[in-house]
Amino acid sequence: MMYIDEIMEFLPHRYPFLLVDRVLEVEKGVSIVGYKNVSINEPFFTGHFPNKAVMPGVLMIEAMAQLSGILGFVTVDRKPSDGVIHYLAGSSKVRFKRPVVPGDQLRMESRFVSGKHGIWKFDCRALVDDQVACVAEVMTAERNV
Repeated sequence: MMYIDEIMEFLPHRYPFLLVDRVLEVEKGVSIVGYKNVSINEPFFTGHFPNKAVMPGVLMIEAMAQLSGILGFVTVDRKPSDGVIHYLAGSSKVRFKRPVVPGDQLRMESRFVSGKHGIWKFDCRALVDDQVACVAEVMTAERNV
């Protein structure tokens, strides 16, 4: 399990763009499970939408990409402090199945699919109360900073 202090060692993101609150399990080179607590205090809810708060889909994809980046770093025993970063390089096969609203806990799962020349591919999904909210294939690019 990883708590926020350790997560922040693996991700360069900070408020309001750090979208992983806890890592529940990680198996190097295989998979990772974590979550994001969705609060009405999130700054994006002010405008998305003023009378019907819904987490933007692109932020669900970003959250899954951040979780996948942690798996990538753990897999190669590196951290951003080593001078590398995982950028979101692409997404495909994205489907949104249900809205995510304040009070939900977004459970995210990422499974390593392949990696070649610093490009990593992951099969991801995000769930709320065991209901799939989003699925996507996410690609990250490991680059020197």
